[in-house]
Amino acid sequence: MTHFEKIKAEIQSEPKVWLITGVAGFIGSNLLETLLQLDQKVVGLDNFSTGHQRNLDEVQSVVSPEQWAQFVMVNGDIRNIDDCRKAMTFRGVAEMAVDYVLHQAALGSVPRSINDPITTNATNIDGFLNMLVAAKDAQVKSFTYAASSSTYGDHPALPKVEGVIGKPLSPYAVTKYVNELYAEVFSSTYGFKTIGLRYFNVFGKRQDPNGAYAAVIPKWTAAMINNEEVFVNGDGETSRDFCFVENAIQANILAACATSEAKNNVYNVAVGDRTTLNQVFACIKDALSRVKVFSTSEMVYRDFRAGDVRHSQANIDKAKELLGYAPLYNVGEGMLKAVSWYVSFFSRS
Repeated sequence: MTHFEKIKAEIQSEPKVWLITGVAGFIGSNLLETLLQLDQKVVGLDNFSTGHQRNLDEVQSVVSPEQWAQFVMVNGDIRNIDDCRKAMTFRGVAEMAVDYVLHQAALGSVPRSINDPITTNATNIDGFLNMLVAAKDAQVKSFTYAASSSTYGDHPALPKVEGVIGKPLSPYAVTKYVNELYAEVFSSTYGFKTIGLRYFNVFGKRQDPNGAYAAVIPKWTAAMINNEEVFVNGDGETSRDFCFVENAIQANILAACATSEAKNNVYNVAVGDRTTLNQVFACIKDALSRVKVFSTSEMVYRDFRAGDVRHSQANIDKAKELLGYAPLYNVGEGMLKAVSWYVSFFSRS
């Protein structure tokens, strides 16, 4: 039995109350699905600015009625402290305080932050501070938040290690770094310890393929299913440490249940490898062919995008050692599962 399997068995034998912010979003809805399947009680908080009701509907369709009954939805905004405080109490079969917070709500996307830094700041910094205050006051057992690999900024060294960062290259990166600073200050000032998870290009089912700020894998997958051109920022040799969403789910649950010694830290969440955009295109095409979708799409190269780093790769030794993290999926394995979901998603649309 792996460490993660042991943790899942422990929490399933003694259900807790979890609060997921951004629950209708990509990672949030995947966390919801996993926790309900583990028979946990879950409070969700979302204002549906980037999340979707269809994500919650899909979760409901894959869990039992009894498991779904353990979910309570709070339609609210993390920029409102009262909404954050309201979400800290579970009102289901009985009124129970939240044990674990998984804070996923944020406005992602480097280009979005460049176009609208004010809203990005209000959500990612003001909202984060509201959640910290509400969680501290509610005396939750643990607070895990979505940090970002963008924090590494212009530092050129690879692979990225948690203690060495550069200057931020976008307003989004600034907000995510400020989250880490606030978390550290809350530990030293109030004794409220947290864990930040620096996500590296997470992908998987329910990641929105539409909109101006869609991530590369869902956006390209949608285009390739429809045999449309795929637009690439740069020469296609830009590389990232793409991480399948199930790896991120594992990291969140392990972080929430971590010992006190592992808290007050940030951890890279990735697979510890690099994949170029050219390789991603080939990987998506291969995965599509495996599910009998044969795309004729071709790549169209454009200018590099402002605020992007050239290469990114994580060192995940710290997460392995202190959290027991062991990614279950590499890029190819995750891509096949993700692409299969998108083919099904578009057939339903």
